[in-house]
Amino acid sequence: MAIKTDKDTAVAAGFLSPFMLLFGVFLIFPIFYSFYLSFFGSPTDYSLANLDFVGLANYKRIISDFQFWWSLGVTALYGGLSIPLGICASLALALLLDNKLFGKSFFRSAFFLPNVLDMLVVGVIWTLIYAPKFGALAQITTWLMGENNFFNTTGLLGSPLTALAAVVFAMILKGAGFGMVLFLAALQNIPEAVYEAADIDGATEWQKFKHITVPLLRPIIIFMVITGVIGSLNAFTEIYAMTSGGPQVVIGGETVGSTSVAGYYLFKQFDAGNYGYAAAISYMLLIITLGITWLQQKFVSRNDAEARK
Repeated sequence: MAIKTDKDTAVAAGFLSPFMLLFGVFLIFPIFYSFYLSFFGSPTDYSLANLDFVGLANYKRIISDFQFWWSLGVTALYGGLSIPLGICASLALALLLDNKLFGKSFFRSAFFLPNVLDMLVVGVIWTLIYAPKFGALAQITTWLMGENNFFNTTGLLGSPLTALAAVVFAMILKGAGFGMVLFLAALQNIPEAVYEAADIDGATEWQKFKHITVPLLRPIIIFMVITGVIGSLNAFTEIYAMTSGGPQVVIGGETVGSTSVAGYYLFKQFDAGNYGYAAAISYMLLIITLGITWLQQKFVSRNDAEARK
């Protein structure tokens, strides 16, 4: 067995050093600096050089900030819609293409393609599709229902009742291809003998799906739930591109954005020069994300333990 020498270690360190330098400068340093920044107030000149130490004031402000808690509620609704619907869409595509369908390779590539596109590009495309008067959806509905219809006058993104759902629909279509690939890989690893045994026992297609397919796909479903929760708490680009947090509504005397998720609210604070408060919000979101992930892991571990009994 070859013994590594100091020269081997030095060569390895040399190859790793460019990555470690970039990793430290663009990830490690911002993490600690943002935590440091969260204890300072907002500058008057948009400069980081003139900051006043305020201690825990930013974190105390979060507790009474209605806009922040509203954004968390919108984020929860966004995740509550996008995660289960996204999983169902991905699984439906995987089941459809897990057969000898003619041209299945083409369809797999076609469904996966939107996932590799930039989120901002996808958001702009869907904004054009949803646009009243000149958008593709408005043109179709005008041809079918006449000019005085909701899609041609207000548009899906122009109403607070439909804007978030429209964004969710666009993001489901964008991300369904990624989930489809995961489910396809899992489906192809399920032994055919399991289904053959179920056929011998007289199981219907629904019973095979419910008692065989879904339980064996459980790790992929859990993975998609966890990543979906994290993605919902980090959602920003799609909201920025499609709605800019609007349309505005008045709730309890406060004017809030009907699609203003937590990530977008964080951006608004940073854009307004409230760097310390924005940093405090980012760490609050980190704590919430870690807490939700921990609860999910505990729930999964408990269910696994019960299943082994």
